[in-house]
Amino acid sequence: MTAWFAVYTQPGKEAFAAQELRNQDFQVYLPRYQKLRRHAGRTDIVAAPLFPRYLFAGIDTDAQRWRSVNGTRGVIGLVVSGDRPIPVPDPVVAEIRSREGD
Repeated sequence: MTAWFAVYTQPGKEAFAAQELRNQDFQVYLPRYQKLRRHAGRTDIVAAPLFPRYLFAGIDTDAQRWRSVNGTRGVIGLVVSGDRPIPVPDPVVAEIRSREGD
């Protein structure tokens, strides 16, 4: 059964880590919001991570090699307790998804 787990990434590498995880056939959810960025007199709207340095990976811990996430480029590691990753409850991920357009 697939569950969602929090993945801690390198600074500014959330999108890169997400793509690397997708390349390994993991489900990935990187919540973003529209951020107003001002620099050198210009104003842009960019998609920024809702949780800087974190994303969610859907992993079937019985069927997939979940430890390979820790060796993925752009990833520091899964959020764990002891030696097991801590699942994020499905309703929490569903609530974040439902509010993403706000």
